[in-house]
Amino acid sequence: MRHTIIIGSGPAGYTAAIYAARANLEPLVIASSVEAGGELMNTTEVENFPGFPEAIMGPDLMTKMQEQAERFGTEVLYDDVVSLDLDGPVKRVTLGSGAVHEASSLVFATGSAHRKIGIEGEERLSGRGVSYCATCDGFFFRERVIAVVGGGDSAMEEATFLTKFASKVYVIHRRDELRASKIMQERAFNNEKIEFVWNSEVIDVTGEDAVSGLVLRDTVDGSERELAVDGLFVAIGNDPRTHLVHGKLDLTPEGTVWVDGRSSRTSVPGVFAAGDVIDPTYRQAVTAAGSGTVAALDVEHYLAALGEAGEPAPDAAEIDGLPEVDAA
Repeated sequence: MRHTIIIGSGPAGYTAAIYAARANLEPLVIASSVEAGGELMNTTEVENFPGFPEAIMGPDLMTKMQEQAERFGTEVLYDDVVSLDLDGPVKRVTLGSGAVHEASSLVFATGSAHRKIGIEGEERLSGRGVSYCATCDGFFFRERVIAVVGGGDSAMEEATFLTKFASKVYVIHRRDELRASKIMQERAFNNEKIEFVWNSEVIDVTGEDAVSGLVLRDTVDGSERELAVDGLFVAIGNDPRTHLVHGKLDLTPEGTVWVDGRSSRTSVPGVFAAGDVIDPTYRQAVTAAGSGTVAALDVEHYLAALGEAGEPAPDAAEIDGLPEVDAA
């Protein structure tokens, strides 16, 4: 039986693995068989991760994180988790291959997924003008014309932020009114760089190697037209990847995994969570990495409180220095 298993191979998962491995916990990281590395695998240049002044490609950053974790003794397994048994002192993880792995503790770092429009051009030009993160990619669109799809607070925040770089920002919304809060609406309406395109939906993204325009359909009369833009930011929400723990861990009203304050402790002793799966607000690689650090340290403290391997896991209140978990 292992000391700890980490589910997820993004910045949170690998940072947790680095810290856990350096504490001689010999962690097992279960990376997806098809989506290993997380969302950064779909990102081109990353300029806002500390330590890389010349920028680094997203896949290269994740490769370096993995190599660093493996250097200290982390084992990485490329498979998909199909079920979890979190009851009792031994946590059991069942994989798509049928293999079952057991550990005294578990770190859940499955991240979140950007909601997509679901059209061919969006997939084809992802990372080449189609983006899901203004903070990550806005800098690349200086003096360009871009569009934001969405009508909530996130879309208004993205559009307003992008006006720092773009010469013009279209906000495309399928209705004639926004879902965003009044204050976010006012900021967007008062920004001279933002123009709203009402009652419209994006049905195609055009361009060969980069975005050159959009095809819009009027949601009232069904007519279609083209809109010339250099980039498209999709801001229609995020979904934390929590399907494996529904009914097993407490969730927040936002749908993320509930944790106790600034810790990574979930509602189940011995189970910890980190990264975007607990973060409905910031969702940055660096904040996820910091969250992974917290999880590894919490795991180390938890296992130290257990004493010798194989002893029953205590309730949270029995672990010295850790308050009892109360999700109410």
